[in-house]
Amino acid sequence: MSFQGNPCWYELGTSDLKGATAFYEKILGWQITDAGMEGFTYLLARSGEEMVAGLMSNDMQEGPPPPNWLIYFAVEDCDATATQITATGGKVLKAPADVPGTGRFAVAADPQGAVFGILQPDMSQMTPEQIAKAQTTGAFDQKKAGHGNWNELMTSDPEAGFAFYADLFGWTKGEAMPMGAMGTYQLFQRNGVDIGAVQGLGDAPVPVWLPYFGMNGSMTAIIAAIKAAGGKVHHGPAEVPGPAWIAVAQDPQGAWFALVGPEK
Repeated sequence: MSFQGNPCWYELGTSDLKGATAFYEKILGWQITDAGMEGFTYLLARSGEEMVAGLMSNDMQEGPPPPNWLIYFAVEDCDATATQITATGGKVLKAPADVPGTGRFAVAADPQGAVFGILQPDMSQMTPEQIAKAQTTGAFDQKKAGHGNWNELMTSDPEAGFAFYADLFGWTKGEAMPMGAMGTYQLFQRNGVDIGAVQGLGDAPVPVWLPYFGMNGSMTAIIAAIKAAGGKVHHGPAEVPGPAWIAVAQDPQGAWFALVGPEK
């Protein structure tokens, strides 16, 4: 089984690491600690025993942009994928580079401008059993709370956007759900499993990826907790097929994220 196209890491660039840490520990139940990288503050978030996300200052990101979540997708060959991104109309914003003990990564934008990351995992120190497990569990796990659960692309050209990623990652189309004036909500699959969707811009001012994190418990209670902790809720609780309940929010620093869980 290949890693290609699997959502494998979620990374927050924020204007206030201390504030963001307190917020996500409370809302998502993460345990957040310093990664111990020399000369660079990078925090690691764990949900249970698994690492699910990274947090860093957004002044280390190109721009710098406003506080934001960045989704990384696994690839077999970072350099070859970066070359393919450029050849198919995208732009490489951060050239391939190594993270010792983790792998080789790059940051890019698709032809419509949505930013995403790619990561070639370092498997040199992993046993065959660890490699097999890493291909099915990790930061993205739709069966575990506190993990990535869904990946949503809002874009100015949904058909072209899907075609770009399908060519890059081998994704296939799942169900297409009509949403009236909002257009079509096109699910996409990896290895026959729905992992996200592509839709029009909606209220998004620019093309962007939105990560959904899985939650247990009452979405109404979680929404109240987000507001009490200084965040903003823009949508929800709303029922979606599954059935499940979602909420779309901003953290206190302004980064957009979404939650999905089984209870209203």
